[in-house]
Formats: sequence, C-alpha cells, structure tokens
Amino acid sequence: MTAAAPRGFTFDRNDGRPVLPGNLHTNRQLAQWLDFSQPGRVRVFTGKVELGQGILTALSIIAADELDLSLDQVHIVSATTLEGPDEGMTSSSISVQDSGSAIRHACAEVRFLALQQAASHHGLPAQALCVEQGRFSDLQGRALGDYWHWLKKISLHREYQGLSTPKPIQSLKLHGHGKVRRIDLPEKIMGQPRFIHDLRLPGMRHGRVHRAPSLTAQLVHPDQPVPVDVLDLSSIDLVVDGRFIGIVAATEREADAAMARLQEHVAWSESASLPEMHDLADFLRNAPHETTYPLQKGEVLGAEDAGVSLSREYFKPYIAHASIGLCCALAQWDGQTLQVWTHSQGIQNLRDDLTKALSLDKQAIVMRHVEGSGCYGHNGADDVAFDAAVLAMAQPGDPVRVVWSRADELSQAPLGSAHLVSLRARLNEQGRISHWHHELWANGYSSRPGRSLVPTLLGASQRAQGQPMPLAINPPLAAGGGSDRNAIPAYSFDNTHVVNHRLMVMPIRTSAMRALGAFANVFAIESFMDELAHASGQDPLQFRKLHMEDPRSLAVLNAVVDRSTWWQLPKVEGEGHGLAWARYKNTSAWCAVLARVQAGETLRVLQLDVAVDVGRVVDLDGVINQTEGGALQGMSWALKESVKFDRTRITTQSWADYPILRFSEVPELTIHVLDQPDQSSLGAGESVQGPVAAALGNALFDALGVRVRHLPLSQDHILQALNLPN
Repeated sequence: MTAAAPRGFTFDRNDGRPVLPGNLHTNRQLAQWLDFSQPGRVRVFTGKVELGQGILTALSIIAADELDLSLDQVHIVSATTLEGPDEGMTSSSISVQDSGSAIRHACAEVRFLALQQAASHHGLPAQALCVEQGRFSDLQGRALGDYWHWLKKISLHREYQGLSTPKPIQSLKLHGHGKVRRIDLPEKIMGQPRFIHDLRLPGMRHGRVHRAPSLTAQLVHPDQPVPVDVLDLSSIDLVVDGRFIGIVAATEREADAAMARLQEHVAWSESASLPEMHDLADFLRNAPHETTYPLQKGEVLGAEDAGVSLSREYFKPYIAHASIGLCCALAQWDGQTLQVWTHSQGIQNLRDDLTKALSLDKQAIVMRHVEGSGCYGHNGADDVAFDAAVLAMAQPGDPVRVVWSRADELSQAPLGSAHLVSLRARLNEQGRISHWHHELWANGYSSRPGRSLVPTLLGASQRAQGQPMPLAINPPLAAGGGSDRNAIPAYSFDNTHVVNHRLMVMPIRTSAMRALGAFANVFAIESFMDELAHASGQDPLQFRKLHMEDPRSLAVLNAVVDRSTWWQLPKVEGEGHGLAWARYKNTSAWCAVLARVQAGETLRVLQLDVAVDVGRVVDLDGVINQTEGGALQGMSWALKESVKFDRTRITTQSWADYPILRFSEVPELTIHVLDQPDQSSLGAGESVQGPVAAALGNALFDALGVRVRHLPLSQDHILQALNLPN
C-alpha cells in the first residue's frame, strides 16, 4: 500500500498545464461533471456536499441555466468516490466559486458541442438553433432533436478545451430570482428519510465506542481493560485495540446498555494536562508557539512609544460545533472492499486518512456522502466514520452503524480554538489611525483528515499502534488563513503590523470551526475601531468610512445604514445600537451588520440588519438563508457559547452545560443582498459571524457604557466589566 500524500489547502494551478476555470483544472474531463446517458435527464456531478447550505440547489441552477434545461431535468449527484470529480473539502465558502465555475464552463462546452453536431447535420449555422428544456429547434420552431440524441455521437471522456464561453448574465433565467425550490428540503419538511441517521441497510448492526475521558487519559488495566463478567459476549461483540474500546450489538438498546456498563467498569487514569480555564488568556500568551508575520507594512508601533492612543485585548473561548443532530456513520466490510457512508465535509480527504490508519489500498475504500444534521466545520463526522470502519472490519459482512452521544459531541469532537487578540493603535492630529498593531495567540484552525502524514482521526490515535494526533495547523493566507484569517484589517493605514503566534502544544483538540480565526479577529478589530472612535470623539460610522477606500466596502456599509428602518430612530433607555463590517478573508464576500439591543439582566437582541455583497447571486433565497443562519450562529457564539473544562478533562457534556440560542431569542432579522451580476460569485455562509459579534458588543457599549472584551457577552462578563475600569 502506498500512503496518500498530504493534501494542500488549495489545488496547484501552476502545474504546467493550461489553467482551467475553477476545479475543472484538476478534473479536466467533461465526463467527470456531466452524464447524458438517461434520456430526458442530465446527471451533474460535484465533489461538494450538502451541509444544509443549499449548495446542491445552487449548482443545479447553474447547470440548468447554462444548458437551457428545467430544474426537474437536472439530477445533481453529491460527492462519492465512485464517480465525479475530486474537489477536496466542502469548506471556506468557495463551492459556488470553484465547483460552480467548473460546472458552468463544462455545461457551456457540452452545449456548444451538441449544437454544433445538430447544426452540421441539418446544414444550419449553430447560432440559428434554439434550446428549450434540452430540445433543439430552428428559428421557425422545427424540432431538431435534443441533447440525448446528438450527444450519443460525442464522447464526453474528453478534456475541456474552452470552445465556448458561458452565457451572459442577461440570458440566465433562474439566477438571482429567489423562486427556486431547494432540492434538499421536501424530505426534511415532511419528515421523510434524508439524513444519514435515517439510513438503514439489510442486516445492520449497531456500534458504540467507549472513549477515554481526555486526550491523555490512560487505561488503569491496559492488558484487560474490560472485566470479563461485564458484558454478555454471546450477544455483544467486543473490539479492544489499545485505548480504542468498541462494541457491536444487534439493536441500539443493547448497544446503549453495553456502553453504560463499560462506563461504569472501565477504569482510566488522568493527569492535570489542561490549563486553568480562568487563566486561559495567560496560557495562550505564555505557551510555546511559533511566530509568523502575515503583514509588516511601514513603521512598527512600540508598546512604549509616545502617542499610542489605545491598547486593548479581546478574548474568544473554545467553542463547540453543538449540532442538533449527532455524528453518525455506517460502514460495511466484505473482506476486500470497505464501504463507508458519511456526512464528512471531505470524503476524499477522509479516504486518504482511512488508507493510512487501516492499511488499505485507496481503491479498496468506497466513500458515499449522506447528509448530516448540521455541520459547521470539522466536527466528529470523520471520527465516527473511522469508528464504524474499525467495528465493521471486525464483523465482516455486517453493516455497522455508529452514533455518537451528546457528551461525545461536546467533549470529543474538535473545538474552535480559544483565541487572544492584542490591538494597539496611534491616531494622528487629524484623528486618523497612523499605526496599527494586531497580535494574536491561538492554536491552529485545521486538523482535518488528509493534510498530514499522520491520520488526524481520534480513534486512530487511540489504537495500540496509533500515533498521536498532529498539532492543528493553519491554512496559508493564500487559502484564507487560519488563526490569522481577517487579522489583516480591511482599512487603509499607513503603518500596519500583524503578528500570529500558533501554539505548539494542543491540550484541547482544535480544528476548523466556521469562519476560523475571522470570528475572533473581526470581533476584536471592529470592537477596537468603535473604541478608537469614542476615545477620539468621532462618530463610529464616519470614523470607519474615514479609513475605507474599497468602493464595495463602502457600498455594503452605506446600504445597511440606508436601508435600515430603525437605525436613525431615537433610542429608549437601556437600548443600544452597534455596527460592524468585514470582508471575509479580505478576498470573499462583504458584510455589514447593524444591531439593536436591550440591556437588562441579560442582553436581549431586538433587531439585526445585515447587508451582503456576494458578487453574482445564483440562488437569492439561498444567500438570504445562509446569511440568516450565519447571523444567528454568530449571535449564539457571541452571547452564550463557551466550552468548560477542569485541569483533567472537558466538563461540557450536555445542553445544560452548553446553552445555545433558543427560538424565543431570535430577533427581527433583515437581510439586504447587493447583487453584482457582472462580478464573480462568492460564498455567503461565513461572512457574517464576526461582524454580528462585534456589532452586538458595540451595541452593548452603546446601551450601558461598558465594554465587554471577553466573549461570550454573558451576564457574568457584563457584571465583571461593570466592576472594572474600561
């Protein structure tokens, strides 16, 4: 077996071949994207997966518009290793940008090839043919066949050549109209099977894995961790490999009962390997780290320099994915082929790690994506897939289904890193910022499979011959960055320095959480801009505009203010207004947020107005839904979420320990979409979380005159801030 080489965060486009659009570059054959073998229907392949973000609908719109088909004629095939393109991860809000671009161009070329074939046969110029619902006709309405007829003579096992450019925006009928039905919603709304939890296979058995309570916990009795009389081995199959302890049972009830007995009788030894939770900021600052400099421009602002106007620190705790649906996977092993059904964001990356961890050839593993209920980054989906694979290989022939517990979800899955930001700035005599210094400390923001020589799967590290999981790393800035994502301010300052300290220890497992470092960095930057404005006696909105040069940045900020129905209205006592904005990754979507809050015993959010510019809008309803969901998620993170732990283990085990936003707390939410049909499409899902958190913090200050710099903006932190000098 040859181990798969680690995957990069971006595909190499400087490989000596002509550069093709989007992910066509690495999946160059038309047949990898389109199949016309079923009359009246087109199968469109993508390596991207549905995570509730509506991507399959958006990609269907692109294909239908480019091929002149109805949406009912398009069948989008989600990621599988059996067919279709390898597009790596579904992450970083680039699916429309990369997969959509590839599908658009592949469809344009196939349309051109089919029209040329029909036109040549009938002795007509191709421009004299019309296409509607896949059927061809001339200008007089005479039927001239369809795609399925003419493409029988053309093999799509050919490389894209750029024979035709995609349609202009004015020729697209479905783009941007918001009238398209989401293809993934009907089953969800009607309670029909759609999620991986609904999948049932003949003869399926049920597995569970008893986890070590912490990353460093060791078995007290490693030679016989499970006492012989604990389980009825006539009905329960036990799998023990080092610290990996799993069981397989005929029913879920038997599996859960066996797990309860294991939790009572398996003894673990733990050490005080975690930092003090209440001194976490100091731990981040003082832990061993490597230092990089994402931006060094102009003079360095020294801490002792005269004229430094303000110096502040902002902190974000560890946060969990906290999906409502639990992580789940199914696997089946017949002695030669391992089949895995998973809601992983990257089935190709996961397959790479499974080949290393299970010593299998890559071609012996078949991966199929099935939707899960909620996914906001690198959750436990890859880990539970490994669990299912190991238990299935111990039971050849039987499909094995594994579901994690709520405690596993909150304490065993990777977390979004704790993150400390120190900001310093100097203002000149004109009230403009002349010097800016941004310094941050955090673990890396990626431990995803496939990007290391060593598997990053939890269960793999716990086997007898397993290797410790590698430290979380950061994507390079060219791919959006990790802990330094959005650390470079999107303002015009003459002297700007950004310093990134990545921790070289990982006492708590961290990886990709939606928006990565942008959430903490935007919260810090936009809170600090507000503080600088107030400290210099300037209006926060005008102060921002004073430092903005990009016209689309100004446009999104102006739009949210101009379109708001409440921003200019008088405020009642205890009410506060706040604003914030950012361009996600400094290369993707623009987003501006206004927040209206009522500050009492707790912070109540009354209204959120959000303006977004995602370039060309493919699915208007999808953009609105994504922005709404991201805004509510950012609100939940900002107001409530924080993982708790003691010196030995994560103590967050249930919803009682980890409250999230409730339906009763959802504010009035208005989304303003700035369509830019002549610009490239950009992702919508991760642009809003940081601006929402900062807008809420700024609104809290406006309401109470107190600045909370330690997330979440909880009652405890508000009271602490009230008792401290600001």
